Amino acid sequence: MNKKNGINFDTLTFEKKLLNYILMKIVLFVVLFVSISSVQAQNDPKAKKLATEVLDKVKNYENISIEFSYTLENISEQLKEETRGEVYVKGNKYRLNLMGTTQIFNGTKLYTIIPADEEINISSVNSQDDTAITPSKMLTFFEDGYLYKWDIQQNQNGREIQYIKLIPIDSNADYKNILLGVDKYTKNISNLIYSMNNGTRTEIKISSFKPNEPLSENVFKFDKSKYPDYYINELD
Repeated sequence: MNKKNGINFDTLTFEKKLLNYILMKIVLFVVLFVSISSVQAQNDPKAKKLATEVLDKVKNYENISIEFSYTLENISEQLKEETRGEVYVKGNKYRLNLMGTTQIFNGTKLYTIIPADEEINISSVNSQDDTAITPSKMLTFFEDGYLYKWDIQQNQNGREIQYIKLIPIDSNADYKNILLGVDKYTKNISNLIYSMNNGTRTEIKISSFKPNEPLSENVFKFDKSKYPDYYINELD
């Protein structure tokens, strides 16, 4: 213990460190508070209200069956891919058919069936992981992490589609924004347009949206007997 002229320098150093720590925490709190207040202030009330109406409606559906088209385009790379798919969702379970591949998630295990390779990959999935974007979150992913901006309105085949621009709060996100198209009458999502930082534009357009249809639990079950010659790869 160091003393000079009766002063305990170890104690003084500790007190200075403690004071600096407290000041640092206060500054951090103020910065966070200002940042959060700024984010809230930037939300467009109309856009936030419409997004909330969409979320509330989706969450009240027991299940959803969707047919959609998927388009990926990058003009500078002269790239354009188009395909169609379908997905069935009930709670956190889903069955996705896309590009000749089927994914079945039963709430715990994810089965990826690849007929072209006669292969099935099986892996565990943490359904509580909020960072994982899955088909079951296709219509609710925007609940958190975005600023809401009111965008253009278009008439598409007699339907009034109002767009909400979703701007990620995370500055390190791979995309600049997402346009969420909402049918103003039904309050259902019509399409999603992703604008990536690398110039790629991806659109998911819903062609058929059927909520609360009779849906067997077998839709979300994997039947190994249907694939006797397939190679099964247990990933974990």
